[in-house]
Amino acid sequence: MNKHDRSLEEWMSLEVKGVIAISDRLRGTLADVFVLYVKTKNFHWHMKGSHFRDYHLLLDEHAEQIFGMTDDIAERARKIGAKTLHSIGDISRHQSLKDNDQDEVIPEEMFSELHDDNLKLIRSFRMTHEICEKHGDVATASLIETWIDETERRTWFLSEILQEVKAKKYNQKAA
Repeated sequence: MNKHDRSLEEWMSLEVKGVIAISDRLRGTLADVFVLYVKTKNFHWHMKGSHFRDYHLLLDEHAEQIFGMTDDIAERARKIGAKTLHSIGDISRHQSLKDNDQDEVIPEEMFSELHDDNLKLIRSFRMTHEICEKHGDVATASLIETWIDETERRTWFLSEILQEVKAKKYNQKAA
């Protein structure tokens, strides 16, 4: 028997049930990352207001970082012997984050929605990380740790902006 005749379990050192559990989580995570990317770009394209330039650039930076995760997530699923997403329809079947199709969204609502979605993504990453640890997939767990850190940073920035926007709104009402 040569090395190409080995089973997936022997080749990857992951049990088939681990591959299934991890790849299921990765598919859902990838779908949510695509949803968050499109939503972030949508808000970037439709930003208005006195801080337009700063917010526009921040959302563009966030979108770039989010999109940067997509290939790594999909390729990780393939590396462990699983399939990944195939289409927009496939994304919609696996997403847990909600799309935003509103024509007009004020900056405060944009940042609030992105903040909440990033928090949900952190929770999803942590759940996937636990499954990876359970099945001994240290490579995927390591990638997830980086994605958690990046997502926490985005959440922190969005939280700071939200506090500023709410304080400004409160001060305008008080005046």
